[in-house]
Order: sequence, then structure tokens, then C-alpha cells
Amino acid sequence: MCQHHVHVTAGHGQAFTVRQGQYLTIIDSEGQQAADFVAVNAADTTEKLSPVHTRQHLRSLFFKPGDALWSSENRAMLEIISDSIGIHDANVPACDRTRFSIDFGVEGHRNCVDNMLEGMRVYGVNYFTLPEPFNLFQNGPVTPDGRMEVTDPNSRAGDRVTFRALCDLICAVSSCPQDIIPGNGLQVTPIDIHISDTLTTEA
Repeated sequence: MCQHHVHVTAGHGQAFTVRQGQYLTIIDSEGQQAADFVAVNAADTTEKLSPVHTRQHLRSLFFKPGDALWSSENRAMLEIISDSIGIHDANVPACDRTRFSIDFGVEGHRNCVDNMLEGMRVYGVNYFTLPEPFNLFQNGPVTPDGRMEVTDPNSRAGDRVTFRALCDLICAVSSCPQDIIPGNGLQVTPIDIHISDTLTTEA
């Protein structure tokens, strides 16, 4: 049995691989921490995990256990097995350096795009081919008048979402470094990842 643990330091990112049939569990270690998650097909990195295609297939802005996350080639890439929080975002793009420099006047701030690219570049993924993220644990409610909000996550320490890989994947997770506006409780914390051949109740 294969088991692998990946620790994502607060405000940083990690890339890793997941084989078809393996279970991938992403854990909010300390609570109220958004985790930007992207993936590409290991056999063809031009095929990306796609929030747009997922929304089209699910006819929903949100996903739940039993649903799949879909690729840019209209193929199911990940099956949602379990989810202890049930609140995630698939609408907001990953923060990048321009977000901090233009919107907040802060230069050189760590950001999710650079965090994910640091590990994905070795697999041939670049700025223009990096997928749009699923923002796990991020609380992005849609208001009655159709506006999107970003507020602090409802997740608590140990909340997790588990997927089953439907093909070989190259993935990356960023512990979102946003510490200027609500989104991480204004305190950036780690994310932990568990990859296993078998489904376990505890990661």
C-alpha cells in the first residue's frame, strides 16, 4: 500500500503527482485557510482541471460528494468522495502579483499563481497554461442580487475533502497567502495533503 504526505507551508505551494485510482485528501490543518488547487493530466498537460467545464456539467456553482470535477476536454478527472465542510469556491481566479501590486499597493507579496508555478514548471506548465483553481475551503457566497463575495472560511482545524483520481494527475496546492483582506481569517496557515491507494477515515 502506498501512502504519501505533503505538507504545504503557510503561504507557500507544493506540486505533487497522484495516480489513477488513488485517493487525494486535502486538509485545512488549522482552520479558516483557503487552498487553491489545480491539476493537469499527467499524460497530456494541455488537458486541465476546469472549473468552467465542471460548472457546465454539474449545472451548479458548487460540488458535493458523488460529483466529479471535469477537465477542459470534458472528461471527469476527480470524483468527490467525502467533504467535511461543503463550502468551496470555483469562481474566483488565483491571486497573482498584480492583484497585490494594483489592488493593495504591495510589491513582491507571495501569491497563489507563483506558489503553484514554482512546482508545476518542472512539468512544463507555465503562467499561460496554469489552470484556473478550485479554491478549497474558500467561502465565496453569491448574494441575492447576483454579486460574488469573499469572506473568511467556515472551515475548522482538520476539515478535509477527499477525491479519487480518475486518471494520472500532476497537481499543485497553494496555501493562499492573502493576509490583507478577509479570506483566511487574516492569518495564513498550513495545508496538509494525504495521498493513498486505499480510502481511510483519517489522513
